[in-house]
Amino acid sequence: MSEPIIRAQKVEKFYSQPSENRIQVISPTDLSIFPGEIVALLGPSGSGKSTLLRMLAGLSPPSAGQVFWHGKPIASAKVNVAIVFQSFALFPWLTVQENVEAPLKARGMAHQERRQRSLKILDTVGLDGFEAAYPKELSGGMRQRVGFARALVVEPEVLFMDEPFSALDVLTAENLRSELLELWQKKTIPTQAIFLVTHNIEEAVLLADRIIVLGRNPGHVRTDFKVTALPHPRDRKSQPFTQLVDYIYKVLTRPDVAPAAVPTLETGRRIRDQRLMRYEMLPHARPGGIAGLLELVIDLTDKDTSGRADIYRLADELAFEIDDLLPIVDAAALLGFLRVEEGDVVITPEGREYANSEILRQKELFREAATQHVLLLRQITRALDNKNDHTVPEAFFLDMLDEQFSEDETQRQLETAINWGRYAELFDFDAARRRFILPETEESATSVEETE
Repeated sequence: MSEPIIRAQKVEKFYSQPSENRIQVISPTDLSIFPGEIVALLGPSGSGKSTLLRMLAGLSPPSAGQVFWHGKPIASAKVNVAIVFQSFALFPWLTVQENVEAPLKARGMAHQERRQRSLKILDTVGLDGFEAAYPKELSGGMRQRVGFARALVVEPEVLFMDEPFSALDVLTAENLRSELLELWQKKTIPTQAIFLVTHNIEEAVLLADRIIVLGRNPGHVRTDFKVTALPHPRDRKSQPFTQLVDYIYKVLTRPDVAPAAVPTLETGRRIRDQRLMRYEMLPHARPGGIAGLLELVIDLTDKDTSGRADIYRLADELAFEIDDLLPIVDAAALLGFLRVEEGDVVITPEGREYANSEILRQKELFREAATQHVLLLRQITRALDNKNDHTVPEAFFLDMLDEQFSEDETQRQLETAINWGRYAELFDFDAARRRFILPETEESATSVEETE
């Protein structure tokens, strides 16, 4: 194996607090970028994807650990990288050509040489004829082409991209991905490696030779693997492609489950979880959001003979960030209202009935699903039934959850359980006394406590 261009050794990012505690953003992480590969970095919001990119690019120093460029500390090395950002980040008062020339001018390059290089790269990315245009005259896709040209004109050894297609419409993003991949494969650009931060699973599988998935709280590598089962060009509908999308989806949405083996052509099978937790990780979604999602899925799938809806296209339809939509999808799947298959959602008969029912019937169906599928809600209701006064302190369940989750997540899990339990009329919660209560016994429970 060749030597890495960039190597991160036990890099961390944290912020100190006056209390002498610290906020840990990235836990100690080892990571290398090798020549000849496109690396895609995926992770939920808050996992530190952009923070890690900036440390690898030398823009932000790690709080601990070291980043090396060709074996030398990056702070003292002559680094040759460029970054394409999510926003177009163009100078509105400069023409297209002037925007592309800006980094060369900052390096002190002579006028004639930077003009030749900028015109050549503009032609390469399909902007020949737009040299004198201003950013306001261009479409979103063309502005991002300018961003690519400005990054590539410096002939970076490593090209970093921070969600470069997320601000574009679906078709424009697809065209730009294809063109970038063509430039890379034909070696039209001198770049030796590409590091892509994305939240789009399909985008990562379409482009990357290697995929890294981060977990959060704090950010850490959950899985890092080469995409060996999918030669280019990649077919979205092929079984290896859909298996890999499904695998990454599970790694992203099930932080409590150890990642299974990466699917390969040889295995030809769907990945199954290696172990299950005692408590399900409750997605932080509200019942109203679940009902609304199910109605929209019904509308979409009824128009499609396949009866399926792609999660990412669903997010685009709703103008949702995928990280905001996934918890609602996960909640509906946990309750048995949806099935998630290969990155698509399929509504179940129970989900269809729930979406089409009146509010009282919805509460009944939610109550049945919650007690059937959610262990914590079953435990709360059974504890309330078995207590003489039908009340149980919150601390009892906090102690049990604390064995499995962090302190913050323990509190969030219980808050979600309270929200679901109240909606389903399984129990009530007295916030002043921090106690669970069966609704019909609240008055008697209060009087019992007052006489004690």
